[in-house]
Amino acid sequence: MTSRNWVRLFVSTLLVGGVTTAIVGFIIRWNEFQPYFTHFQIIDILSTLIWLIVMGFLFSVISQMGFFSYLTIHRFGLGIFKSVSLWNSVQVVLVLFGLFDLVYLRYENFAKPGESILPYLGPAFLLLAISLAVAWYKVKQTNKGAFIPALFFMIVATLVEWVPVLRENEKNWFYLMMISLLACNAYQILVLHKLNAQSVQERQKRAEQTNPKMSNPNKNKKMSKKPSM
Repeated sequence: MTSRNWVRLFVSTLLVGGVTTAIVGFIIRWNEFQPYFTHFQIIDILSTLIWLIVMGFLFSVISQMGFFSYLTIHRFGLGIFKSVSLWNSVQVVLVLFGLFDLVYLRYENFAKPGESILPYLGPAFLLLAISLAVAWYKVKQTNKGAFIPALFFMIVATLVEWVPVLRENEKNWFYLMMISLLACNAYQILVLHKLNAQSVQERQKRAEQTNPKMSNPNKNKKMSKKPSM
């Protein structure tokens, strides 16, 4: 990826995080913020909005750190296991462990005596449903090989990034950070191959400008194999 497209990804992901957190924050904490709108407290509304956007920027930065960490881990995994199918199997196992821990550890640490485990299944199912939808759409954009990496990133990376709030189990922050991270992670994984393709085209254009004699007879042909990430 070129530096220009990396900056574009960074800024656009910041915006996704800021906007998502602002919208979700007002919805989740509407009972707390409703008086600001009822009494037309413009200063309070703006200060709350700015605070939520800044928190969204923070969530976005955490998401981007996790994204680039996964890209590195993904390459290491392919190199270590020497087999895409074996590495995918390892990722599936880690996904299952991650979902299990999300339910079991929260239930063990925060459930009251006699409380049912069912309420703790909801976030895991929500995370799985959103991740499956993102992975399916990623496959439509690229190829079948992208399904497991996208699913792994959406679930495991989100769980790792989510840890500070998972430890506290404060309801508002729990869902606010979850939705913001999922939005940022989904955006990054779905736009990655597009930015990589743009980067290739930009390098080709620069090479042709540097040396006009260079030409790529296949530049107008479609790629025979779409990227898996």
